[in-house]
Amino acid sequence: MACIAKSSFQSGVRHVPVRSGLSRANHGKVVRCSLPVEYTDKLRLGYNKILVAGATGRTGREVVNTLLAQGVSVRALVRDVSKADKLFKSSSDPSDRLEVVAGDVFQYATLPKAFGGADAVIVATGASDPTDPLGPFNIDFQGTLNLLALAKRNKVKKFVLVTSIGTDELVNFLNLFWGVLFWKKRAEEEVQRSGIDYTIVRPGGLLSELRNGAVEGNVVMQGPGYYGVPPARPPAVTAGSILRKQVAEVCVAALVEPSASNKVVEIIAKPDAPALSFKELYEGVRV
Repeated sequence: MACIAKSSFQSGVRHVPVRSGLSRANHGKVVRCSLPVEYTDKLRLGYNKILVAGATGRTGREVVNTLLAQGVSVRALVRDVSKADKLFKSSSDPSDRLEVVAGDVFQYATLPKAFGGADAVIVATGASDPTDPLGPFNIDFQGTLNLLALAKRNKVKKFVLVTSIGTDELVNFLNLFWGVLFWKKRAEEEVQRSGIDYTIVRPGGLLSELRNGAVEGNVVMQGPGYYGVPPARPPAVTAGSILRKQVAEVCVAALVEPSASNKVVEIIAKPDAPALSFKELYEGVRV
């Protein structure tokens, strides 16, 4: 039986004025980027333009803002251009470093023009409608495969995919939502077999902002299958949470750090964890 995507998008490419140097989180709070200053030159010299898929999602928009804070040119792939305009528009410091392009990751024909010379891809897409049984297949699996095919065709330098802790566990309560982790895992496998330099980032519970009284923790990074949920993992290694802006920084660091090459990493944040550089974090994960 053929799968039918529930999707519609507005066509067009437009430049959006942005505010440089800052990442704007939810509720108007401004969060300064904690990436090392030397990343700016490495990103600008290493990449012409970076495509961010799922750019209007809560994690995707953090990725866009983090890249813009580094002075990098970004193509934001979205289904709804007007929504992106509202999210990224700023009244000061106009810049043409952000291009918003319309496309649907499940509809391959909408994607080739969207790449527009991008030489790296960060995928922060994910099924968001729990009532759509085809969502995880269409977006998390087939959508990622479509982006991957175009990445190979365009000979991109780097492919970064955001999935989730728990993708190795078939018996995980999240798979009750139409097998979402199962399809994320299948997408990971295709990326690993692609021959493209990749980094797969599996975050724990995603937070847009800290809860009352909470303290921002330091990033903890482990290899694949380290975290999970009982009964697959004991309570001592049950996954924790992490801010979306920290996930974005881990993704952007993967574009720069050689030790991030061809790795699957699982990340959470803990207040009592040592503050390690992204270089140290990635080097600490053995293939």
